[in-house]
Amino acid sequence: MHSNHDPERYHLTLASRGQPVQHGWWGSEETARRKFTRWIGEYGSMPDAQVTLVDEETGTVLTTWPDEA
Repeated sequence: MHSNHDPERYHLTLASRGQPVQHGWWGSEETARRKFTRWIGEYGSMPDAQVTLVDEETGTVLTTWPDEA
């Protein structure tokens, strides 16, 4: 069984005040999660910043920051 590696499977979005600011796509969940953490450190002080990681293949939101209450 071979794997179809989708280089844009994991979609990371940074929004500020509800407006998209930056996007990134990665084929590796591990890499995308590292970027997720890095973006929080780099951009977390933006007004109303929100970072979201989605698995585009399944449509599942894997994680968000800040955590949804």
